[in-house]
Formats: sequence, structure tokens, C-alpha cells
Amino acid sequence: MKLAYNAVSATGTPVSDIIDATSMDEAMDVLRGKGLFVTQIEPESDARARKKVKASGGISFKSKTKQLKDVAMFSRQLNVLVATGTPLADGLAALERQVKDADFKAQLAVIREQVEQGLTLYDALGKAPRYFDEVYRNIIKAGEESGSLPVMLDRLALLTRKQVQVRSQIGGAMIYPCLLIFISIVVLAIMLTVVMPRFTGMFESLDVPLPATTVALMAMSDLLRTFWWAVLLCGIGGIIGLKFALATPAGKRFMDGLMLSVPVLREVTRSYATARIARLMGVLIECNVPLLDTIQLVRNATGNSKYETMMIQAEEIVITGEPVSGAFSDEKMIEPAFYEAVRNGEQSGRLSMLMITVADFMDEENDTRLRALTSLFEPLILVFLGLMVGGIAISMFMPMFDLTSMAGGG
Repeated sequence: MKLAYNAVSATGTPVSDIIDATSMDEAMDVLRGKGLFVTQIEPESDARARKKVKASGGISFKSKTKQLKDVAMFSRQLNVLVATGTPLADGLAALERQVKDADFKAQLAVIREQVEQGLTLYDALGKAPRYFDEVYRNIIKAGEESGSLPVMLDRLALLTRKQVQVRSQIGGAMIYPCLLIFISIVVLAIMLTVVMPRFTGMFESLDVPLPATTVALMAMSDLLRTFWWAVLLCGIGGIIGLKFALATPAGKRFMDGLMLSVPVLREVTRSYATARIARLMGVLIECNVPLLDTIQLVRNATGNSKYETMMIQAEEIVITGEPVSGAFSDEKMIEPAFYEAVRNGEQSGRLSMLMITVADFMDEENDTRLRALTSLFEPLILVFLGLMVGGIAISMFMPMFDLTSMAGGG
């Protein structure tokens, strides 16, 4: 197999090249025989992947859920290795060999190199911000400073798995409604481009007044068949434009406000946001992260501009020495149970435990609530699909009914 290596010659000159050997041990022996001191050796494919990640600036098209799954597995396995006494660098090297995904393997290789050079795991994880956010790294920092890294890794594994579970629930709940919407669009296109033209020629030969709905459908059918490319381009352009518009600060604020304004979506958004804030704050406080730092970290992890503003207000309250529970009293944005838990936790000194308990309870409620919302949307989409098909069918057959009536009257 081909192995990429970095080495230093007897004169101190860096050497990087590829060697063909049956194993790493054989390659090391050959290189030592040439008077080279090997600093790194790995399969050529792994080295190529890591260089690709560095050259792209860490850009990846992998979904966030897949990244979270990788991080959850990393946390769990590293927890086991470190807890059993494996040196951190050796544990990272073992995980690097096990990982199949080229992008994540390259990120782990960079992290391992940084640890071998003497950096802390907290600093090394900063080299892979796409996988390890500020919350993750600060919990690692707390574990390194307190000497309880395995415990913190276990908590991080649980926290990341919860995030994966939530995203999977939301993604799974959206599959069937999106499928129904897609089917509706396909059915509408087929009826306008295939079925309607067969009736158009007959209507023109009858030379009778047509209902307004039939005329409108005929016009839509002609437009779609003649300028289908323009309709397709407009649809794709509209989707891309909407995506870019929502990515702007103004568009994000609009969407965040909309999610908290629509009655049905407001309940789901509030519940999921509250559960996420409760779990993050509970875990960070339990890891002895200062309250002000905890609020700042959670603020950056909310993903909603409205909740970021709320956490900024919480920072100001903590700075002035007032109870932080005052920032979570708005029932339009925060579940009342969370406010009561924070208020009672401040009085009893068990703030982190109560927050995590509330987060567990709300995760169960969110699952039930999301299923109920999905069960509400599915029949609505089916009813819309039925009305659409029925309306088109009636508009197509209505002139024939009128003609029959006229013939009967004559």
C-alpha cells in the first residue's frame, strides 16, 4: 500500500513523500535505514483527504444531522478509551483509524496532530469548528481543568444524541407532508399538460360559451405547455432567491418572527427552543461553567434571533445581580414550566438538575406534539389535493354538462 510520510533528515531538512510498503512497520524500517526520522505516516488516501479539507477551508456538504452523529460516536468512543486509561493522543489515533468518513477522518487527523504537539483537547477541537461548536469545546475545557474529562465526554455524548434525536424526529415528520405536496404538484402538472389539451380541441369545435374556470384552466395549460422552460426556471429561481433572502440577517429575523407568530408553529417552536435552552444551560451549569459564560454560549447556539435577544437580556440581568429567572418570564417565547424550574432552582441551589429534568420532560412532550401536528397536516394536504383534482375535473366537464342541457332544452 502507498503511505504518505513527513520526516526530518539527519541535517534537519523536512522531507515529505510517498512510499510503497506492505505495512507501516516496514515503511518505518525502510525510512530509518535512509537516515530519516519519521514524524508522521499514514495511508495516502487519508493524507489527501486532510489536505483537501485544509485547502477548502473546512467546507463540507454533509448534513448537520450526519455531523452530529459523527460527533456523538466520537464522544462515546473517546469516553470509553480515556476512562480506561488510554492516553488522549492514542485514543484520537484509534478513532481516526476507525472512522470511515473521509472528511471527519481528516478533521480527526488535524486534531490528533495538535494534541501531539502539546495543545489541549479544547484548543485542538477549535481547528474543526464545523463539528465541535463553542458549547462542546467549553464542556471539554471544563473537563480538562477539573480532571474529569471522561465524565464530560459522557455528558457530551448524551447531549449530542439528544440533538440527533430531535433533528431526526423533525426530519421524519416532514417526509410524508413533503411527499404529498410533491405528488400534488405532479398531478396538477399532468392534468394541465396531458389531460386538459385533449378537452381543449373539443371545446373549440363545439363553439359554445365556456365557464370562466374552464377558460382559466385552458390558458394555464397553454402557458405551461408553451413556456414550460420559463415556468421551470422561475420556480427554481424563486426557490434559490428565497433561500438567499432568508439567509440574510433581515430574512432570518423575518422567518424567526414568523415561526413565533403563526399559531400552530408558535407552540412547536417555543417548545423545542425551550427544551434546547434548558438542556444546554443545565449541562453547562452542571459542568461548573460560570452562569454568565453559560448564557453567552447558549445565546450563540439558539439559532433564532428572537431567542438571542432574550439571552442578551438574561446577560444584562445577571450582570446587574438580579435573578436570571426574570429573563424567562415571557410565556410567548418560553414554556411556563421552564420559568418555574429556573425560579425554584435559584432558590434551592439545584438549578442544573431542574433544567435537565425539564428538558427531558419537554423532549417527550415535543415528540407527542410533533406527531399531532403531522397528523393534522396530512389530512389537510389530502383534502387540498382532492379539491384541486375535483375542481379541475369539474371545470373540464362543465361545458359538456351545459351542452347536454342545451340539447335537452332544444
